[in-house]
Amino acid sequence: MRARVAGGGAALAGSLALAQLLPAVSGLRRLRNLAMRGLAGVGSAGHVALTFDDGPDPASTPEFLDTLDALGWRATFFMLGTMASAAPELVIEVAQRGHEVAVHGFKHANHLRRGPRWVSRDILSARDLLAEMSGSQPKWYRPPYGVLASSTLIAARRAGLQPVLWTTWGRDWREGMTAESVVKEVERSMVKGATVLLHDSDCTSARGSWKATLGALPLLGEAWAARGLTVGPLSDHFLGVRELPRS
Repeated sequence: MRARVAGGGAALAGSLALAQLLPAVSGLRRLRNLAMRGLAGVGSAGHVALTFDDGPDPASTPEFLDTLDALGWRATFFMLGTMASAAPELVIEVAQRGHEVAVHGFKHANHLRRGPRWVSRDILSARDLLAEMSGSQPKWYRPPYGVLASSTLIAARRAGLQPVLWTTWGRDWREGMTAESVVKEVERSMVKGATVLLHDSDCTSARGSWKATLGALPLLGEAWAARGLTVGPLSDHFLGVRELPRS
């Protein structure tokens, strides 16, 4: 009898672990672009959703805001609570300059290694902080590293946030990247209705890596303008699209 109980407990623990890990298959970017289009951020075909993670950062975010103004673009900034707490004036400025403030969590931690209570507290605390600072309720959520666990999805739903990952990225967190190499990485996997992941801070990236990202923006502007693409935040990206991100 004891053996049966122990075996049943092990099976239950295994099932719970599998349920926690299963959403992580969304980390396979090409697969999710095809099979999970809303979660991947596939939106209107002629539109590019421009998103930045890991800010706000006083050393870099103001330069991004000025460059975006020069290009006439608005973007979605997925902010960390730790960074926002250290630079609340930047959260206000991002919102006042017409950009979307979105949630990246309070801490930049992998959810596969965290329990449901921790994940829920992390998301809610970041949401509430950013709402208070920006003056509006955030709509979007992107987990650190783009890693989704079942606890992530449950917590996001309870927080009233819609998870969105990305269809393409610039790999701009790596050391040695240049403006040209960031553009090459973005363009390598562009799809119609792309959501682009970049970073406006190097707080979790190679030191100074944001400079390559900043230099890439005008180059991306030229490439996208040549194809007649418009650039904007996620709030403009899903207009007329049936499949929306789901929490």
